[in-house]
Amino acid sequence: QVQLVESGGGLVQAGGSLRLSCAASGSIFGIRAMGWYRQAPGKQRYLVATITSEGYINYAESVKGRFTLSRDNAKATVYLQMNSLKLEDTAVYYCWVVVRTTDAIRSEHWGQGAQVTVDS
Repeated sequence: QVQLVESGGGLVQAGGSLRLSCAASGSIFGIRAMGWYRQAPGKQRYLVATITSEGYINYAESVKGRFTLSRDNAKATVYLQMNSLKLEDTAVYYCWVVVRTTDAIRSEHWGQGAQVTVDS
């Protein structure tokens, strides 16, 4: 029905950069919000950065000034540019989208996850 194709994870040294991308496809009437959550081993998953249909962007305090979220509405794709990566950024990053299947019905979907590993 709804698919999220996530890419861009990998191994990077501290201070380096990576860019994640996530493209939504399927039976989507519209996208209400889109972004990333991350989960480190043994830790709770939490919001990294999201953008709403109105264009409001919400960042976790820990990534402000280092990560930049952007979107391409025509491609139903969001990007997360991650700069100045730190060891604590190591996690599985999950793309997240809230879509409208009708004008009134919304549903939440998750990507497969992309491993981001930051080494010293």
